[in-house]
Amino acid sequence: MTDQPEFRGLDDVETVGVVGAGTMGNGIAQVSATAGYDVLMRDVEAEFVERGLDAIDDSLSRLVRKETLTEEEADAARDRITGTTDLGDLADADLVVEAAPEEMDLKRDVFADLEAVTDEDVVLATNTSTLSVTTIAAATDRAPLVLGLHFMNPVPVMKGVELVVGERTDDAVVAFAHEFAESLGKETWEADDKPGFVSNRILMPWINEGVRAYDEGVATKEDIDRGMKLGTNVPMGPLELADHIGLDVCLHATETLHEELGDRYTPAYLLKRKVKAGDLGKKTGRGFYEYED
Repeated sequence: MTDQPEFRGLDDVETVGVVGAGTMGNGIAQVSATAGYDVLMRDVEAEFVERGLDAIDDSLSRLVRKETLTEEEADAARDRITGTTDLGDLADADLVVEAAPEEMDLKRDVFADLEAVTDEDVVLATNTSTLSVTTIAAATDRAPLVLGLHFMNPVPVMKGVELVVGERTDDAVVAFAHEFAESLGKETWEADDKPGFVSNRILMPWINEGVRAYDEGVATKEDIDRGMKLGTNVPMGPLELADHIGLDVCLHATETLHEELGDRYTPAYLLKRKVKAGDLGKKTGRGFYEYED
């Protein structure tokens, strides 16, 4: 772009707004607070906010037990996080990361509302894993200040953040996003705003083919996962990883890619059947494997 928009640089960012207190939202809030930022975490219901704060408490406690954080550091991080149900509270944010459910209409509504309550020089980022950043940005009048900040799950553990560059995202905003993610202790890579970006464009067909191989009797689920771990040096095989992510999340992402890119992303029948049965993975206690807790 020829005209660089005015926006707040990293030195001006003291408060990070997070829209959504679910798994991704509370993880983003936690790592931001741990890095020293004040955080405003908003969700639509007080119950959701409290659940998100409880998840942060549990995660910080685990990090203390693992001696990754001290008690003092964990307490300080928790004290920096404020939960709210009022989107207007994000008027105090210097940067906002949206982590609402993967529904385009919902995200566009959120961004339109964020534009109304935040200052015009505030960068707005979306944590979308498959949806078009350009389409989301078009709900605002500040498309050059909108980009994708796609954190990996679980956010406090995974080092990677995928930066997704929309059609009108300014280069300086991309550079700012790299700096911000790195200030959280993350490492980054860039992707153009094309379906699935880098991560899910490759990851989802890998998971989907693992499900299909299991359904077709190529090997047991244990041997599919073991073979991929030993053969490709990944920490989890495709079926175990699908359970960890959530089978409903995997199916939704694969369906989105199928719609955009065609038959090579057709969801495996067994994946659809599992989701219909409510066997969504670790979060429901049963997916391809069973979980006691």
